This record gives sequence, C-alpha cells and structure tokens, in this order.
Amino acid sequence: MKTISDKIFELLKEKGMSQKEFAQRTGIAESSISDWKKKRTNPVSDKILIICEVLGVTPYELLSGAEHTGTRSKTNEMYVFTKDTELGMLIETYQQLSVEQQKRLLGYMDALKD
Repeated sequence: MKTISDKIFELLKEKGMSQKEFAQRTGIAESSISDWKKKRTNPVSDKILIICEVLGVTPYELLSGAEHTGTRSKTNEMYVFTKDTELGMLIETYQQLSVEQQKRLLGYMDALKD
C-alpha cells in the first residue's frame, strides 16, 4: 500500500512541480519533504490541508488515493479555505461568538434565505 508521501510525490511528478517549488508554495521545509522521501515518513496532520490546496486535490483523494468522478458519487461534505479569505474570516469570527450569538446568527441567516 502506498504511503501519503508516495502519493504526494506521484502528484508532484504529474504536475511537473519540483520539491523546491512545493516547499515554497506550502511553507514546508525542503528538509522535511526530503525526509518523507528518504525515510518514507508522512507529513504531520496539520499540513495536509495546505498540501491538498497546493496539489489541487481533496484530503479524501490524498489520503485514500480515490478520486470522486461522475454524477452519482457522494457530494463533498468539507470545504477547504485559508483564514485570510472572506470565508475564513467569517468562520473565525463565528467561532469567537457565544453559543447564543451563534444561534441568533443562524436564525438571521435562515430569515435572509426566505
């Protein structure tokens, strides 16, 4: 069975991306990326989302090797975005609200949909 790092290197090859470019785009040290290849280790879990963003795959595709194709496949139940986007800032602000404030906000949003 392939490791996550094996899949990452396959994707890098498919995309014609060097390890150096990958390191620059993900902010992961080149030495860490080299260790994945040499020692057959995997990236730490908090790097998976940025790796997926840079490689243009979903976490499901990276972690399972499967690809969602066709119209009958299950819809995505997860979104990936960075904190510096409008959505990221919205989620961060929402998380800082109290439970009561979150409920009120959700109520307002439901009312806006009508």
